[in-house]
Amino acid sequence: MISSNEYGSNSWELLVTVDHQHTEVQKEFLLQVTGDLHIGGLMLKLVEQIKIPQDWSDYAFWWEQKKSWLLKTHWTLDKCGVQADAKLIFTTQHKMLRLRLPSMKTVRLKVSFSAMVFRAVSDICRILNIRRSEELSLLKQSEDVLKKKKRRDKNGKEPVTEDVLNLCNSPVSSGLSGSPGLYSKTMTPTYDPTSGTPASSTITWFSDSPLTEQNCNILALSHSSSSPETLAEMYQPRTLGDKARLNAGWLDSSRSLMEQGILEDDQLLLRFKYYTFFDLNPKYDAVRINQIYEQARWAILLEEIDCTEEEMLIFAALQYHISKLQLSSEVQDFTCESEVDEVEAALSNLEVTLEGGKTSSALEDITDIPKLADNLRLVRQRRLSLRTVKPYWFVFKDTSISYFKNKESALGEPIEKLNLKGCEVVPDVNVASKKFGIKLLIPVADGMNEVYLRCENENQYASWMAACVLASKGKTMADSSYQSEVEKILSFLKMKNWTMSPQAACDPENIDMKPECFISLRYNKKHKSKQLAARILEAHQNISHMSLVQAKLHFIQAWQSLPEFGLSYYIVRFKGSKKEDVLGVSYNRLIRIDIATGDPITTWRFSNMKQWNVNWEIRQVAIEFDQNVSIAFTCLSADCKIIHEYIGGYIFLSTRSKQHEMLDEDLFHKLTGGQE
Repeated sequence: MISSNEYGSNSWELLVTVDHQHTEVQKEFLLQVTGDLHIGGLMLKLVEQIKIPQDWSDYAFWWEQKKSWLLKTHWTLDKCGVQADAKLIFTTQHKMLRLRLPSMKTVRLKVSFSAMVFRAVSDICRILNIRRSEELSLLKQSEDVLKKKKRRDKNGKEPVTEDVLNLCNSPVSSGLSGSPGLYSKTMTPTYDPTSGTPASSTITWFSDSPLTEQNCNILALSHSSSSPETLAEMYQPRTLGDKARLNAGWLDSSRSLMEQGILEDDQLLLRFKYYTFFDLNPKYDAVRINQIYEQARWAILLEEIDCTEEEMLIFAALQYHISKLQLSSEVQDFTCESEVDEVEAALSNLEVTLEGGKTSSALEDITDIPKLADNLRLVRQRRLSLRTVKPYWFVFKDTSISYFKNKESALGEPIEKLNLKGCEVVPDVNVASKKFGIKLLIPVADGMNEVYLRCENENQYASWMAACVLASKGKTMADSSYQSEVEKILSFLKMKNWTMSPQAACDPENIDMKPECFISLRYNKKHKSKQLAARILEAHQNISHMSLVQAKLHFIQAWQSLPEFGLSYYIVRFKGSKKEDVLGVSYNRLIRIDIATGDPITTWRFSNMKQWNVNWEIRQVAIEFDQNVSIAFTCLSADCKIIHEYIGGYIFLSTRSKQHEMLDEDLFHKLTGGQE
């Protein structure tokens, strides 16, 4: 009989499984412990029994029943709540994970399965040389995508062998955070702002990164195919409900991968979750720009975002131009370029940054808020789908539009004054038919009031459209971004205004162009291949002079100008309503959308938000706005935590500035974590 003094009256047996690769050594160990033994002491006791000489620094205890890590080594077993029935696994914190990038390239690397996803994504971005990691997150593939893959396999189609970039020797593999040299603004490898390839003198900065061994520009250039066969095999959302299901799989940024059921060598999608691309700089962001471009490209090809036929042709022309440049020998053979002096590159970038920070000279000496006044046509909807179009004298001042019978009556009371703050601004443009329209959806007590304005020409449209866009955000024309907004709109209109030059049609390089690779399936079915090729080449004339990085940035800007840009959809049920609605979450607003028609019902701006909270018991999100407006809803297509994190995440990102490079991670978790 064993005396109580030998083990102690309060001792008990704890079964621990060790996850190691030594087949000849046992994996289960029975340890005699007491409740006041701390986690660090338990590790020491276990390693002494294992008797395998190896580095155990990356190992930690995983509590299987509770689905949680025991990482606080100074806590005792009693404080952690560990008792004799607990099943602990002593396993590595860093494990292999397959990530599918926006470019459809799969990378395999070691990631921390014990750190919060927010921190894990930051480490991943260090390895891939992507700045501003807070804009990205990890997404589980939707069930619809997985079902389509299974159907394809059942039909006997050969599975496509993935080209996997293996980065298993990444800095994170050792359990340490990535080298700050790969991430900091002063040491990030400098890229050629024209071609987007690393300047050869800075390749040595990749010395501790696995990207050295394989081409440095492998993630800055894309080689993914988008043939009709490829598109047909990929999941394409048909309805708003389908689009909502695409956003159901975002991982919780405040919990670890293991806590969310992710296993070693699983595949996740690395995607830009928040559509606020801060401080995009071609000198440092070749990989980031390319991955944003690729995410935009696939969203358009798979019709995750709607665009007109004219816009689709512009996107196709830009894709065609980019693919030509990426295949050209000048871009590929970047190592033959002359060495770039690092000091000169740094000074050059400083000059570009300072120049970019200047406000327009036209707005420097403003002492009064400018206004617009001109003749526009007002389109009114009548019964039986008839419209009436009448000219009026419009005056735009502050964030409001007023209209009068004529210019002479502008000194009196207006016929109507429209406050655009918080409204939706939708372009209605067809350059070929000289149609320049602005659709305004203005929030009123019982929904949205629709107002259509028609402009005479491109310049008038750009001025008024830019003013409307700023007013919807609560900004006036005195804002420094007004002139750049006008120029961006004019640039986009110029791309739409194309004419075919005779030499373009007979250019040998253009003969083998495959338009179906740059157009969504719907438009491919609508037109013949030759017709599409001719129209794409027409559109290409206006952008053929662009460099590779310029073309990608123009593609991103054109994507950003689409009415649906930046909206993430969720199926919800509002409190007091019996029917389902769609909630669109954007960087500055929430939109309630009719699930049947797709029409916006109401818009709420984050700038008017007073507070929001979640009732975790009934999974209901409640938000209070100014003027005693409050809403509450339950999410049906995803966990309400995802919407809660979206709202907090966008508010967090709005606090960023170039003066403070370091992110306040604690603030992010306060805004997005919640208390379940």
